[in-house]
Amino acid sequence: MSADAHRSNTLAAPGELISEPSIAPAGEKGLRANSLWRLVPYLRPYRTRLIVMFVVALASIGSTIAIPLMTKAVIDGPVRHKDEHGLWVLGASAILLGIAEAALWMLRRWLVQLASTGVETDIRKQMHARLQVLPMSFHGSWQSGQLLSRIMNDLGMMRRFIGFGAVMLVLNLIQVVVVTIMLLAMYWPLGIVVLVSIGPVVAANLHYERQFTKASRAAQDQTGNVATQVEEAALGIRVIKSFGREDYSFERFDEQARTLRDIQLRKVKIMSRFWTLLEVIPTATLVIVLALGAHAVGDGSITLGTLVAFITFMLNLVWPIASLGFLLSMLQETVTAADRVGEIFDAPREIFSGQRDVPITSGRLEFRDAGFRFPDSEEWALRHLDLVVEPGETVALVGATGSGKSVLTGLVSRLQDVSEGAVLIDDVDVRELPLPVVRKVVATAFEDPTLFSMSVRENLTLGHPDATDAEIDRAIDVAQAGFVRDLPFGLETRIGEQGMSLSGGQRQRLSLARAVLPEPRILVLDDTLSALDVHTEALVEQALRSVLAEATGIVVAHRASTVLLADKVALLERGTISHVGSHTELLATVPEYRYLLAADDEIDDAEHDETWLSDVERDALDEGVLVGMPTERSADRRREDNCEGSR
Repeated sequence: MSADAHRSNTLAAPGELISEPSIAPAGEKGLRANSLWRLVPYLRPYRTRLIVMFVVALASIGSTIAIPLMTKAVIDGPVRHKDEHGLWVLGASAILLGIAEAALWMLRRWLVQLASTGVETDIRKQMHARLQVLPMSFHGSWQSGQLLSRIMNDLGMMRRFIGFGAVMLVLNLIQVVVVTIMLLAMYWPLGIVVLVSIGPVVAANLHYERQFTKASRAAQDQTGNVATQVEEAALGIRVIKSFGREDYSFERFDEQARTLRDIQLRKVKIMSRFWTLLEVIPTATLVIVLALGAHAVGDGSITLGTLVAFITFMLNLVWPIASLGFLLSMLQETVTAADRVGEIFDAPREIFSGQRDVPITSGRLEFRDAGFRFPDSEEWALRHLDLVVEPGETVALVGATGSGKSVLTGLVSRLQDVSEGAVLIDDVDVRELPLPVVRKVVATAFEDPTLFSMSVRENLTLGHPDATDAEIDRAIDVAQAGFVRDLPFGLETRIGEQGMSLSGGQRQRLSLARAVLPEPRILVLDDTLSALDVHTEALVEQALRSVLAEATGIVVAHRASTVLLADKVALLERGTISHVGSHTELLATVPEYRYLLAADDEIDDAEHDETWLSDVERDALDEGVLVGMPTERSADRRREDNCEGSR
């Protein structure tokens, strides 16, 4: 059974939706006990290789045990009786046995590495798929460096334990048990000495286990903090340089790196004490065995060959016993790593794909008493939203900073789900539609565009991989992104991470072209033109009119020039839509709206026919917006004051 064909109930291919985990969530008591058991489903596709590996490993242990017995046979036989022929036969047999042991060890390592790397790859793929379906609230609360540390360092630790630590731990325990039995059978007084020496090793492990576990978790968490610091410094290098804060950035990294070093040194101190005991105890035991064994040979209790074989067995026990602490510490680190990886899989999903597969033809959009609040907040970000956008109609969202415009646009594409009410497309609740359908119908261009470290073509066709050259050219022309044709390799030019090699306006235009390319039924523009100069903005808006005429559009706007793209305007105040109407209507009747677009008075004045009695009246309306006074009373009062003054 191949790994690619295998799919357990806990394993999903990249891109597939992953079911909720069946074990206790992170933080509950049962998690540490279950952490390693969660690896079992990932081992099943490789069980044939693992079984063969285990058989080979047992055979290699048999070879290891057979060599001291052959040594005993050589000394007590050909050497004692001066049998040269027998010596050559047994010597050659011992050499062949040693070669066989080496070959078996090599085969075992090859088989187990195939399995362990396969398990690591499977978990890493599922973990990446899991990250794709976790909600935006999860990604907003987790540092990217912590996620990177888990998907790289922690999975690497788990792979090393599967491929080396777990195998050696099992085989060494088997070897210790078998060899101890052999020692007791060969000469029980010396066997008792060896058996007693194992007790302090177990006691030392139990003593240091808890300390090492805490230090291991702290080290792995701090590794994530260091990774976060490196990533932030790399992505923000332009800001750091522009403010001349290179030394400050280095000091922050140095502080995190020193903390990690201190934690690692704490681990070293714990392990050094443990290893000291593991070195002293076997060595002291060997000295005692030599002394007692020499006395036993002298009085004829055992033969010289038996003593040599006994000491050889003892030497074979030194590494399994000495490595026990190392392997058990690796086990603790792996449990910690599994805990940390489990935190990702245990994070609750909030967005689930619907099952109602109905065609979306017109793209009619409706917010029906919709509300939203973040999971960790008691306050509503949006509440009692009611808005209908007909097919081919465009609505501009206008509101002060923090009024909830970006959150509202995220509800359309299900980056978040409403906490109450509903968002409907063609009279179907978006939560009932399959996620691929929603993401195909709705395309969003964000204010802060994200570009990936790949070619321009790959960035453009992210939402429409099968786009033709003609479709790509049309999207480029709409977004006024013709600069891509002048890049060194045209559309095949690879842009740097986050598109940092491009200007802010260029990145926004590429993001807009990417959203326009699939020709979605609903197009959401989240202040996509904010980084463009007025001339380029005018060209983009002119081209966008033809696109928006064929789609349902939502445009987040802060400037009157952008508002003019829309058929109607929705004013968002304190998380709810307070007014809906045309630009001219709201400009004439809603002081709050006029105040928000005050910077574009020249355009505003050209678009409405409202006659103001004087500048005093306009100042009064501004005052009403700023201090919350009733605007009509304020304006009337100013008129009266003005009239009295003129008398």
